Amino acid sequence: MAACATTTTNGVTTSTSTVAPTTTTVVASTTTTAVAETTAPTPSTSAVTPDLPTTVLAVGDDTLEVWVADEAAERQQGLRAVAELPDGIDGMLFVFPEPKTPNFIMSGTPLPLEVWFFDPEGSLIGSHEMTPCPVDPCPVYPAPGPVSWALETPAGERDFQPGDLLSTSASG
Repeated sequence: MAACATTTTNGVTTSTSTVAPTTTTVVASTTTTAVAETTAPTPSTSAVTPDLPTTVLAVGDDTLEVWVADEAAERQQGLRAVAELPDGIDGMLFVFPEPKTPNFIMSGTPLPLEVWFFDPEGSLIGSHEMTPCPVDPCPVYPAPGPVSWALETPAGERDFQPGDLLSTSASG
């Protein structure tokens, strides 16, 4: 999407066009032309921390404290732009109000992750190891069937097995 504006002052025409995230400004007169290009700064990923509630849950014999993404916008944001999890947080639980077969992508997510998919009964039915994807198009990681929960954890930190049960009534 581009926005353009042109103004003329004292015989100098200024055109500005903006294309996210790059802004290009062209200034022209009868004798000189100058072009300046500015790229929007990339936000730092080290300080990004979602403002989400947490819960303690169990998968098999493991107990984890995780952020809870139970609203559509929270699920869409996920762990995007989070470079590392803070102490005490083991991942993010995606809660779906109705069973669905979601797709996950790693666009803008610098932290290598595993996503674990749990059916409506809370049983682990599949997982994917997902690698960061700095440039689109990014691979798609689909759920193997309808799920009520998906759990993202840092890659390689957990060894859950098919059939392991998810319980959100764990106490920590």
